[in-house]
Amino acid sequence: MLNKNILKIRKKLDTLDNHLLNLIKKREYLVKQVLKNKKYKKDIVDKKRIAVIIKNIKKKSISKKIDTKITKTIWISMIKAFIEYEYRNFKKK
Repeated sequence: MLNKNILKIRKKLDTLDNHLLNLIKKREYLVKQVLKNKKYKKDIVDKKRIAVIIKNIKKKSISKKIDTKITKTIWISMIKAFIEYEYRNFKKK
């Protein structure tokens, strides 16, 4: 039998997951807007921007006392997922 405290915490995690899904939906919308402004498929991946994002996430993670390996893994995964999304949805003009 599961501990009642674990069940309460899991319920809070489920609520938090729903908030994350709403944020991901907003991020997808913004990525769509950026994609509409890209003329060429080669413009999808911007390695310099990705490096800056990862660097900034590391700094912010440190200041917020979050494990940097967790945030780096999450952001790299999210960036890859949205790059794949952009490739799937790129329309030649």
